[in-house]
Amino acid sequence: MVRIIERFDEVAGGYGTLYCDLWGCLHDGVRAFPDAVAALGRFREGGGAVILMTNSPRPRRDVMRQLAALGVPREAYDRVISSGDAAQEAMARGMFGRRVYHIGPERDLVFFRDENEQPIDVERVPLEEAESIVCTGLFDDHTETPDDYRATILYGVNKGLKLLCANPDIVVDVGEQRIYCAGAIAAAYTEAGGESFYFGKPHAPIYGMARRWLDAEGRDDPVLAVGDGIHTDVAGALGEDIDSLFITGGLAAEDTGTSPDAGPDPERLEAFLREARLTPTAAIAYLR
Repeated sequence: MVRIIERFDEVAGGYGTLYCDLWGCLHDGVRAFPDAVAALGRFREGGGAVILMTNSPRPRRDVMRQLAALGVPREAYDRVISSGDAAQEAMARGMFGRRVYHIGPERDLVFFRDENEQPIDVERVPLEEAESIVCTGLFDDHTETPDDYRATILYGVNKGLKLLCANPDIVVDVGEQRIYCAGAIAAAYTEAGGESFYFGKPHAPIYGMARRWLDAEGRDDPVLAVGDGIHTDVAGALGEDIDSLFITGGLAAEDTGTSPDAGPDPERLEAFLREARLTPTAAIAYLR
């Protein structure tokens, strides 16, 4: 049975670096979680490094602006590394051609600008003129589902277009609403016979960026991945051969019997993990 802890400090001493998820762990898209912010602060005060590792399709600089707006202080972390960073790096190298069809909301257009706010050498074009598809999300994630993209998916698959997925997450909770992410479009694209490419958790590119930063900082500490995504945070940690702390009060709150007042329920947690066929090193209701 997986170990369930009450406070992060129970395991923090065994690690020097955290790969900490954002959505569902540090904030809910509307506000930061004060207890989580405090836990990261304590870890850093003890000499630990905190890498906020997110499947956001936006580049690091934009994620940092969002964090500040949500109330996450800069002192809570050392570095942000996003799925958008890793995907943008691949796109800038020309892996998906220079003419792409973009699926995603207006707010994600920052994906097409580099660290210096300059346009990347990629042109957004109509689907009929595209060499590939870049998906950062749904055009309107508050009302649409992947079913709304059937025609686009079938066209792309029939034309043999590769799809770059800048956010492997299937769903995310924004406040009380659960919305679809780019990963849901990519999954539908693959199911239809297309070829989807992923750069965030649990896939290797985002972890490669984290390791490069740690190497540059001269850090070779034991790493703990923290997050609420069983198929992203926990699966990614297992793939990287690092430990993981599963936050049960995020996406899996209902399945694991976790609420602000109680949980997780050990038996429901074990049933959830058996179905997922993944086992974290430890579990906690909320990062605190």
